[in-house]
Amino acid sequence: MTRIVFTCGDVNGIGPEIALKAFNKILKSKNTNQIIFVCPKNVFEYYYKLTAATFKFQILDSRSISNLHLNLVFLSDTKIKYGYPTKSSGKTAFQSIMKSLNLIDNNLADALVTSPISKEAFSLAGLDFPGHTELLAQHENKNNFMMLFLSNKINAGLLTIHSPISKISRLIKKDKIIKAIELINLTVRKDLMIENPKIAVLGLNPHAGENGLIGNEETEIIAPAIKSLQKQFDVSGPFVPDAFWGNKTYKKFDMILGMYHDQILIPFKLLNFNNGVNFTAGLKLIRTSPDHGTAYDIAGLNKADESSIFQSYKYAIKIFQNRNRSIAESKSN
Repeated sequence: MTRIVFTCGDVNGIGPEIALKAFNKILKSKNTNQIIFVCPKNVFEYYYKLTAATFKFQILDSRSISNLHLNLVFLSDTKIKYGYPTKSSGKTAFQSIMKSLNLIDNNLADALVTSPISKEAFSLAGLDFPGHTELLAQHENKNNFMMLFLSNKINAGLLTIHSPISKISRLIKKDKIIKAIELINLTVRKDLMIENPKIAVLGLNPHAGENGLIGNEETEIIAPAIKSLQKQFDVSGPFVPDAFWGNKTYKKFDMILGMYHDQILIPFKLLNFNNGVNFTAGLKLIRTSPDHGTAYDIAGLNKADESSIFQSYKYAIKIFQNRNRSIAESKSN
C-alpha cells in the first residue's frame, strides 16, 4: 500500500475540483492505496456536491490516519472567491502544503500530489515563493533540484525555472549544466528505472547559436559542459531547439534538458496538455503535480479535466515503488 497525500491548491481555482474528480475515479477502481486530502471543510463540501462524488471518507486530524482508503484532514474554513487570486486563497494553499509535508515528515504519508497554486495569491499572502518547487527545496534545505515534466511521449527538465527571459543568459553556467545532467541521470535511473538513459541538451539561442554567430552560450558554456560528461553518460547536444521538436528528434531520448521554461513547456503541453506531470527531482520527498495552472476562468463550474492530477497520482506511486525496488536491489548486491 502506498499512502498519497493531496493538497487542495488554490481554493479559488480548480485544484479542489480536480482532486475530488480524481478520487472518484481512483476509489471506483480496485484501489489498494491510501489517499489523504488536506483541504478546508467548506471547500470540500462544496465540491463533493458539485462533482456528485460518491466515495466514502473519514474525517481525521493530522496526528492519526486510518486504514480507510480516503482520509480527510480539514483546515479551517476559508473565504472563497472563485476565479480570483486572493490573500486568503494563497494562505490556505500554503497551509495545505505545510500540513501535507508534516504528514510525510512524520511517516504518515509516502508521497505528495500538489494541486495548482497561484504565485500572485502567494504574493498577496506575503509568501516569497515563485512555486512549489522552490518551497519544497527549501523545506529539505536542498540546492541541487530540478523541475521535470513526465509523460508517455516526452520526459524533460528545466535548467532555469521561473526566471524572466531577460535574466536567462546570465544564469547559464557550465557547472550548473553539469549538475543538472548528473541529477537527470540519477533521477531517471532511480525513479523511472531506465538503466542507461539517453539525454539530449537543447541550445539557448536560435539555431543553437550557429557557431557563435547568434550568441556564444552554446560554444563557450553548453557544449563544453556536455563534452565533459560524455565519457560517463549518454548525453548529446546542444540541439537546435525548433528543429529538435519539429523533426521529432525528442523521440530518440529518454530525457531532454531545456535552458528555460517555455522552451520545454510549449511543446510538452502541446503534446500532453491533459496528461503531463510535473515532478520535483533531487529531493528525498516524492512530489508530483498536474502540468497546468489554477484555470481561474472555469473555477467552481464543474468543467475542469482531472486527467493530469490522476496521472500525477499514478506517477507518485510508480516513483515510490521504483525507489523501493532500487533500494532492495542495491541491498541484494
